[in-house]
Amino acid sequence: MTPARPRLVVLRALKLGDLLTAVPALWALARAYPRHERVLAAPAWLEPLARHSGVVQRIVDTPDLGPLDPSLAGADVAVNLHGPGPQSTALLAATHPTRLVSYGLAGGPPWPDREHERHRWCRLLRDSGVPADPDDLLLDVPHVDAPGRSGATLLHPGASSEARRWPPQRWAAVARAETRAGRTVLLTGDAGEADLAAEVAWRAGLGADRVLAGRTDLLQLLAVVASSDRVVCGDTGMAHVASAMATPSVVLFGPTSPAIWGPPVTGPHVALWRGRAGDPHASRADPGLLAIGVDDVLQALDSLPVPPRATTR
Repeated sequence: MTPARPRLVVLRALKLGDLLTAVPALWALARAYPRHERVLAAPAWLEPLARHSGVVQRIVDTPDLGPLDPSLAGADVAVNLHGPGPQSTALLAATHPTRLVSYGLAGGPPWPDREHERHRWCRLLRDSGVPADPDDLLLDVPHVDAPGRSGATLLHPGASSEARRWPPQRWAAVARAETRAGRTVLLTGDAGEADLAAEVAWRAGLGADRVLAGRTDLLQLLAVVASSDRVVCGDTGMAHVASAMATPSVVLFGPTSPAIWGPPVTGPHVALWRGRAGDPHASRADPGLLAIGVDDVLQALDSLPVPPRATTR
């Protein structure tokens, strides 16, 4: 009888950008535990991306920090990449793993409050004896059919909170300027952002065929970003997609510093921020975000390099 494989369970019950910022830590764990079954506790809708990345082999649907699925119990190693605890740490501890890796454990490393998201999780692993490189964030381009046009400028006006949404009339002004410069402009977003993308297209005088919002799944979105020349977006999951695909980007930050969630400082990205923090969950656009003007974005776009078209990993 073949013995059961040991299991590595990782908790990251968050969203798209959160998964992508955890990729360096997940790669480190994949290398450290090559014979383990690598299981990710995360929302089920992220499974196509998680499987494509190669860093995990199975997802157990975990939409939030409620009670964990019983199938996660008894892992050889359980790693908390969700947060500082204590709730997430307690949930994993309750599954009775042989070894638990987490911030907030007695004698373990303290939570680094002002460290970049990629770096803090790699630090946790290094302090636990697992080598990890926070710059190991690139993913392969998916081989899928996807809408879009090679060499486009992608504008992504949506974000999960109003605090991080730049006004649609400013997005339209950027779209008009890019169109006048002879560049194809496409508007991305999920199904819930389709109306916003359509409004920006209308304000910019673009046809409905330029609106890709709601027309791509996760892997198609990666492919669209990989085939584009540049991305403009707010502090949201799309920024991390651009980083993972090594597509040059301009990212607009408002209430949160790019030092915590920004793209790699080595490029090919530009983070715009006015140096003031605010409430990322506020019901209106952050004043710092509104301090970024259309000309600021256009100047940043002019500074971006032409991206390579090679596979990133």
